[in-house]
Amino acid sequence: MTFVVTDSCIKCKFTDCVPVCPVDAFYEGENFLVIHPDVCIDCGLCVPECPVEAIFEDTHLPENQQHYLQLNAELAEVWPNIIELQAPPVDADEWTGIENKLPLLIK
Repeated sequence: MTFVVTDSCIKCKFTDCVPVCPVDAFYEGENFLVIHPDVCIDCGLCVPECPVEAIFEDTHLPENQQHYLQLNAELAEVWPNIIELQAPPVDADEWTGIENKLPLLIK
């Protein structure tokens, strides 16, 4: 099992989840975070820290978010590791609650 960052994180990219990760499993793109499935130890500490509820256990991914499992794995291989809390994008609150943001993802 692993945890997966999903659609709600795109353009919000709150990093509250990052400093609680005991194994530094988060990787950062320009407007999205991902979790490396081979690094994640399935502790779940990140889930309650996400203010936009974007993190799910892989076995509990909503049907319309299943593709994020593969996307997290792929992007974690090319994006840099992030280990510290950072300020969110200035317009993050404007994107909170918006659905179907995958076309906005910058790879």
